[in-house]
Amino acid sequence: MPKQARTASVDRVTKETKVSVSWDLDGSGEYSIGTGLPFFDHMLAQIAKHSGTDLTLTASGDIEVDAHHSVEDTGIVMGQALSQALGDKSGIRRFASLSLPLDESLVSVALDISGRPYLDFNSPLLDGNPLGNPGFDPQLSEEFFRALVTSAGMTLHLDVIRGKNSHHVLEASFKCFARCLRYAIEIDGNSMPSTKGVI
Repeated sequence: MPKQARTASVDRVTKETKVSVSWDLDGSGEYSIGTGLPFFDHMLAQIAKHSGTDLTLTASGDIEVDAHHSVEDTGIVMGQALSQALGDKSGIRRFASLSLPLDESLVSVALDISGRPYLDFNSPLLDGNPLGNPGFDPQLSEEFFRALVTSAGMTLHLDVIRGKNSHHVLEASFKCFARCLRYAIEIDGNSMPSTKGVI
C-alpha cells in the first residue's frame, strides 16, 4: 500500500462550465457522477468502476449550446486531479496495455504515465448520432481523452479495432482505458519508474 493517501480534489470554474472532481486512487470503484449528460455519466462510471478508484464528479455547463465545453472541461479537471493524486509517481507501474471486447466491439489501449501528454485516438467506426438524452456526440470522447491526457501528463494510444454499435465501441474504450489505468497506477515498489529519476 502507498505510504500516503493518493487523493485529490480540484474545482474549475469558467464562464462556460463549473466542474468539481474528487478522486481517490486507492478506492474500491465507488462513484457519484453528474454532468447533465447521462450517457457521459455512464462512461465516466466505467472509469471509476473498472480502475478500482473512487470518483466524485459534478459538472454543469452550457449543454443547451453544445456538450463540448462540459465534456472537455471534465477531462481537464480529471487530468489535474489524477496528476495531483499521483504525486511524484514513485513506485507506480507506469505502463499498461490491453485489448478488451464488448460484444462485437474490440478496443486496444496502451498508456504510459510519462509526464509527456500525447493522444493517438483511432476510432473511425464512431458516427455522429447522439447517444442519450440530452444527446452525447460519440466523437466528443476524443476531446475528453485529449483533455485528460494533456492535464495528467500521459501518453495514450486508443485504437478501435472493430465494432458496429457506437455505444459498444465507446463503452469498450472507456472500460479498456480504466483497466489500463488500474494497472499503471498500482504501486510496484518505491523507486521512480524512469532512468531520469523524475517523471
